[in-house]
Amino acid sequence: MDREQVLHRVNAVFRDIFDDDTLAITEENSAADIPDWDSLTHIALLAEIEECFGIRFSMKDVLGMQKVGNLLDIIVHHT
Repeated sequence: MDREQVLHRVNAVFRDIFDDDTLAITEENSAADIPDWDSLTHIALLAEIEECFGIRFSMKDVLGMQKVGNLLDIIVHHT
């Protein structure tokens, strides 16, 4: 799966979690860019992304996620 396909699937997860069909994330987005993105939402996002891609994030992975681009790097690496 290429990076663009991963971003497309991740964007679908974000839209579902935030219940916003107009949400369009980019690699540069972070929690600071999305008002409802708090620690509980972050956990829900990670759990849903793990299920969507059939992967498990390590603590090192989670700590390295500062932007959506970091998340994509990790997903691409695991798939």
